[in-house]
Order: sequence, then structure tokens, then C-alpha cells
Amino acid sequence: MIRFSKYIWLYVVISSLVLVPGIIALVLFGLRPAVDFTGGTLLELHFNQAVAQDTVEKLFRQNEINPATIQKTGNTNYIVRLKPEKEDTLVALEKTLTSEDSKAEIIRNETVGPVLGKELMQKTITAAVFAVFAILSYVAYAFKNIKFGISAIIALIHDLLVVLGVFALLGHFYKIEVDTLFVTAFLTTMSFSVHDTIVVFDRIREMVKRGERLSFDAICDKALTETIGRSLTNSLTIIFMLLALVLMGGTSVRWFIFALLVGTISGTYSSDFVATPILILWDRWEKRKV
Repeated sequence: MIRFSKYIWLYVVISSLVLVPGIIALVLFGLRPAVDFTGGTLLELHFNQAVAQDTVEKLFRQNEINPATIQKTGNTNYIVRLKPEKEDTLVALEKTLTSEDSKAEIIRNETVGPVLGKELMQKTITAAVFAVFAILSYVAYAFKNIKFGISAIIALIHDLLVVLGVFALLGHFYKIEVDTLFVTAFLTTMSFSVHDTIVVFDRIREMVKRGERLSFDAICDKALTETIGRSLTNSLTIIFMLLALVLMGGTSVRWFIFALLVGTISGTYSSDFVATPILILWDRWEKRKV
């Protein structure tokens, strides 16, 4: 049996090193919203050969359009974000971009109005809050103990802050935007985090019911020792697949896959080294009170 409970403060340090920079970035810079939330037009362009950013800007200026941002995503690809424009202006722009002189291919063309963007943001927040309360209620009911539910939710919030913090930093330094695909990855992280945590908690509950003559710390250590192999095997198969997609997948979904990868790694870590240590510290605190 591995004595995981001996190194609780090491887990606190590791989590702090990851969380603190991300939280600071969230407070100072926030996330960089895509057109899904702000309204406007997003174009992803592919050229047959490498093209300088100045050349891409000139193509838009020919149609009297000033792009909000131009981001190079590869040797021959650009993502251009525009403010809301008239339909005839966008049609003229498409003709300019796909002309023989420009030789650009429009891979993606998304237009979202500001009302829809606001609605998407509200629905995202509502869905996340509903999921948190539903998970808390279910875990507390399933384990007949509110401590298990709150510990699982704290680990879940840890994972969400990791994902949000990473993208706040990426948004500030590399101009990476969050869109509806990021929301999908965000909610998927919530599911994955609790999924692994429940496996560990179920083993702890099973041992407590059997009345094993061990301290609660030792029971948690034994449960972690018995389940960590299963957790790592399950998570690594997902991580390897996501890593392959990040490295070799399409550029349009690369940051969606990256968000899933960050959430999976954080969820694997938090199930063993955030949720269970919180349960142990809570038990120690209760015993001190007595």
C-alpha cells in the first residue's frame, strides 16, 4: 500500500503552481471570446503557398474592411475575425479572396449576431451551474454523505479553473479565442473529472462498510493504491489519442482537442490528488473537533 496521505502538502503545492498563474490571468485578462459570443464574422483562409500577413491585410482593405484580428495558424493558413459587416460587403470580400490573384480558399465562414452571442453565453453559464448542482446532489445521495459530494465538486472546480486558466494565458499571449467548441470541452471536463473521482470514492465507501480495522487515512491510501492503475490505464488511452489529434489533426478543431487534453490530464490528477486529500483533511478536522 502506497502512503499517498503523507504527501498531501506536495499536492497542494503542485495544484497551486498550476492554478495561481491561471487565476491571475483570468482576473487580469479574462478569456478571449470568439465571434460565437461577441457577434461578427470569422473566416479561416488557406493559401496555396506561404503569404505574408501584410498581404492578407491588403486583401481586406481592398474591400474597405479592417479586420479585428488576423491570426496565422500555419504556414499557409490564417484565421481572420471581422466586426459585423453588411451582406453585400462580405459577398464582395469572398470574390476578392477567391479570385485568381489571391488564390485563397475559405475553409470556414461563420457569422453570428450579437444577440445570439449573448444568448450562447447565458446558456453556457446556466448549463455549467446546473451541472455542478446536479453532480453535487447525486454524489451526496449515492454515498449518503455530503462530504463526498463537496469533495468531488471542489476537485471538479479545480479542473475547470485549470482549463480556464490555461486558455486565459493562451488568449493573452497567443491570441487564442474560446468558442462553442471550447464550451463543449469545458462541460466534458466536468463529466470526466467526476467519473474518475467516483471510482475512488466507491472503493473507500466499500472498505468503510466492510469495517476494515484501519484509520480513515489508511483506507483512502489503500483505495488509491488499488484504483490508481485502473485510472491511469483508462486516462492514458484517452490522452494518447487526444495528443495525436493535437499534433496531426485539423487546425479548425486543434484548440478544442487541446482543451479536452488539458481537462483529461487535470481530471486524472484531481481524482486521486485533490478529491481524496480533501476527504482526508476533512476527516482529520472533524476528529480534532471531537
